[in-house]
Amino acid sequence: MSSLHPVVAEVTARIIERSRQSRAAYLARIDAAVGGDGPHRAQLSCGNLAHGFAGCSAPDKAALREGRAANLGIVTAYNDMLSAHRPYERYPALIRDLARELGATAQVAGGVPAMCDGITQGRAGMELSLFSRDVIAMATAVSLSHDMFDGALYLGICDKIVPGLLIGALSFGHLPGAFVPSGPMPSGIPNEQKSKVRQAFAEGKASRAELLEAEAASYHSPGTCTFYGTANSNQMLMEIMGLQLPGASFVAPDTPLRDALTRAAVQTVIANAAPAACVPLGHVVDERAVVNGVVGLHATGGSTNHLMHLVAMARAAGIVLSWDDFDALSSVVPLLARVYPNGYADVNQFHHAGGMAFLIDQLLDAGLLHADVQTVAGKGLALYTQIPELDVAGRLGWSPVTKESGNRGVLRRAGEPFRPDGGLRLLDGNLGRAVIKVSAVPEDRQVVEAPAIVFDDQDAVREAFDRGELDRDFVAVVRFQGPQAIGMPELHKLTPTLALLQDRGHRIALVTDGRMSGASGRVPAAIHVTPEAVSGGPLARVRDGDMVRLDTANGRLDVLVDATEFATRAPAAGNQAAHQDGTGRDLFALFRSNAMNADLGAGVL
Repeated sequence: MSSLHPVVAEVTARIIERSRQSRAAYLARIDAAVGGDGPHRAQLSCGNLAHGFAGCSAPDKAALREGRAANLGIVTAYNDMLSAHRPYERYPALIRDLARELGATAQVAGGVPAMCDGITQGRAGMELSLFSRDVIAMATAVSLSHDMFDGALYLGICDKIVPGLLIGALSFGHLPGAFVPSGPMPSGIPNEQKSKVRQAFAEGKASRAELLEAEAASYHSPGTCTFYGTANSNQMLMEIMGLQLPGASFVAPDTPLRDALTRAAVQTVIANAAPAACVPLGHVVDERAVVNGVVGLHATGGSTNHLMHLVAMARAAGIVLSWDDFDALSSVVPLLARVYPNGYADVNQFHHAGGMAFLIDQLLDAGLLHADVQTVAGKGLALYTQIPELDVAGRLGWSPVTKESGNRGVLRRAGEPFRPDGGLRLLDGNLGRAVIKVSAVPEDRQVVEAPAIVFDDQDAVREAFDRGELDRDFVAVVRFQGPQAIGMPELHKLTPTLALLQDRGHRIALVTDGRMSGASGRVPAAIHVTPEAVSGGPLARVRDGDMVRLDTANGRLDVLVDATEFATRAPAAGNQAAHQDGTGRDLFALFRSNAMNADLGAGVL
């Protein structure tokens, strides 16, 4: 294991100094919340406590009346509409049974909403998606607010759900806790085959029935989607930040090993809840853990959504993380994994090639991770270089990972990376600040200079394509998509159309104050532009025909218009009114009016 890389050390020191006051205030708050030497429910009135155990089984009632055994709160994102969360249906019974075996108790403290961007994509419901993170955080806090619990288990997988759960958990950061994943579905049709059908449909060369058949062969069973989007980036983050057990991220659902890992998570939280050995979650999430998360994001080519989510999660722990920190770390963290859409493989192939254990081992050897962090599994990240397995008697154990990748086309050693940097870049210029994921962008498209075609709605891009107006070089400026405007939806409806035009040989790019998430692909996309158009950002002053230059090599995003003329232009107004009613959007007016900029987390908390 090498000494810590100087850039990693420098960025960490900068974050610690920047966060000194806010982190100290956070730690003082959660440390004060511990109080006494026993469970908080011991201070509840008899009426309060009786309400708390009224619905329990007789053995659990007896244990809770006694008051000294650990009681775990289960916060679950279960629903049976989302494939990733379908396996959670049986978890509460499993957790309760094991807790009883260990002399403890467990209760479902509450449920949080779980929506899927893959289902709401291109629909009005997508405009609730980003703010669902903050709703989930608040629902987590409500779930834990009864002072009945000594620790918590957080059951969630997908896009906004894990960040929301963690933000809520950190508001109860004095409690020990662990995240409990459920694992990816088996691999479906090859991702390249699915992409070809999508593109053929965009060209009118495949029918809706053919497209649906391909999609159903890809998303086909319980478990997480197997491409490396935000959901699987979440799992990587929870593991590399030490918030779930080693090797737990990508074990298949409803298997003996998955059940054994869930049981081990229960045992771990019970042990961490012991007063003499308490491991509060708010102490696990420190500045070093946050930096480890950013490093993992770069090394795997993870979701661009985490340039907002990680900022918000860190803020919940009193830690001030900035896009400049991401940018500085990206320059020294090599890309060690290629998982679709950054390669042909899916997360199951990544896992079988060595997965998280191999990745963490390589990053530790290169001095790119803080090794001495506290995790839910114990002290030190070296624990996470081991692979979980069952022996012949079905007992769970861990063995050291091999130093060689099982598939160099998917996962590589730090000394032979796919590229020397992490593929996430910060852009700055007279159009504002933005981020771009370049790990899948061809080398000859790292710089695009072309005239702007301005759209105030993503559907207008497809309409222009259908009219034959886009068969040329251009930069699609899709604005009024930010959190204050319409909730910052993902814009993946644009991907097949823009990719098709790029494949025809045109120089194409996207510039938007909306999102593209972990599935950002081969088309250069400057996303999360801040300040957003609706709050006076420069995108509101761009006009059709303005030359726009997106230069990832130099980190620039500029409109090539005389500065005086550009500054004096009247900004466009957009049409946000059409996006503020119906499908629940009217309930989120308070969120839109109070949303922070994308670089501050794009939420209200």
